[in-house]
Amino acid sequence: MLGAAIPIPALPERQDFSAEADRTRLSKVALKAYKRLVEHWGLTGQQAAALLDVSTSTWERLKQEGKDKSLSQDQLTRISAMVGIYKGLHLLFADDMADRWPRLENKGPLFARMSPIDSMLKGGIPQMLEVRRYVDAVRGGL
Repeated sequence: MLGAAIPIPALPERQDFSAEADRTRLSKVALKAYKRLVEHWGLTGQQAAALLDVSTSTWERLKQEGKDKSLSQDQLTRISAMVGIYKGLHLLFADDMADRWPRLENKGPLFARMSPIDSMLKGGIPQMLEVRRYVDAVRGGL
């Protein structure tokens, strides 16, 4: 039995949203999730648009007719980060604090006395990913 090859299972491919087919397939559900998150967090149309990196008028169109719109790689990454934050907060808090926390001023060094939402508006995708890592670490997910 020496020399018998043991098959190594292939690692699953990491989702990176680079393939148009993936973006088209995922955009509808991502947009639906983002619209719910916007509602739960009480974001203004301007905040929702800025976090998605679109104009307010584009956000209004996406809300109404975005079912067939393929989002960009950056937009899907933004939504993915924010949905991860949303999910982490709901695992961390058993009450409405999960949806209030993103709007509260935070004294932590990551936030510089801004709310997590304001810090993500200012810092874009890198800050969104940092906030997600922070929430995951606080809830013991790292």
